[in-house]
Amino acid sequence: MIEKRPVGDSGITVAPLALGGNVFGWTADEATSFAVLDAFVDAGGTMIDTADVYSAWVPGHQGGESETLIGRWLKRDPSNRDRVVIATKVGFTSGLAPAVIEAACEASLRRLGIETIDLYYQHKDDESVSLADSLGAMDKLVKAGKVRALALSQFTPQRLDEAMITVQDRGLARPCALQPWYNLVERERLEGPLLDVATRHGLAIFPFFSLANGFLTGKYRSRADLGKSVRGDRVADYLEGKGMRVLAALDEIAEETGAALATIALAWTMAQPGITAPIASATSVRQLADLTAAMHLDLSADQIARLDAASAEAVPA
Repeated sequence: MIEKRPVGDSGITVAPLALGGNVFGWTADEATSFAVLDAFVDAGGTMIDTADVYSAWVPGHQGGESETLIGRWLKRDPSNRDRVVIATKVGFTSGLAPAVIEAACEASLRRLGIETIDLYYQHKDDESVSLADSLGAMDKLVKAGKVRALALSQFTPQRLDEAMITVQDRGLARPCALQPWYNLVERERLEGPLLDVATRHGLAIFPFFSLANGFLTGKYRSRADLGKSVRGDRVADYLEGKGMRVLAALDEIAEETGAALATIALAWTMAQPGITAPIASATSVRQLADLTAAMHLDLSADQIARLDAASAEAVPA
């Protein structure tokens, strides 16, 4: 049985893997997306992570495509609503003015076809709007019953601390989670001051880019491999430095466990202090199986130590 983890002090609990919705309606069509969502829930997954901006970067798209598709999936079988935690986000391109937040929330609710968003993120910090104003707008959504719990994404340690102090001082609804960029080859994006602040405030942590745009699946091992997907150009930098060292360690552990590299990379992330659930996406049910398998893989202390060493900023002397 999969043990659920608390999402801060929200009262929400989730399985230790979140399904990324960024591919829905983009590299996964509706039929494939529905199959992936069904398989995720059947495997014991509970949290679906999306955003109002997914997938505005695709020619002909305007954003909201992922939410709309998830909404159609929920409508096809309404019983799924009680089985999943829906997380979505506001403000990546629109900013976080109170009127923007209010309108965006209504639009997300409409596309998703739900009455309440379980976890609503400020997608990234907007320093042009005071934290009191943006968090005050989020607080109103909680009080109105349109949002169950609040979260923050892509905040610096200083701004995260300031946000948490702001809600405390003003008696506003308190964010319960943080979504940072974090994976085996980019540990420095979270570890250190950001993790310290998040931990001090009791925030659940849901890392995105948990598989480093697919690099940690072992799919890309040379520049010749970069053309294998539309995201290939994003992994070029990982081919240098510690990237290949991490793949070598993953390969060793794959030999020992029989698990896929993606499974091992996610299991390592799940085992890190403060992590509630890494976020990963799949464009097929076969891919998804490697992701959900991480919820059942317990790496040994030695295996974790080897991955820690391989992914350190400098090779130990």
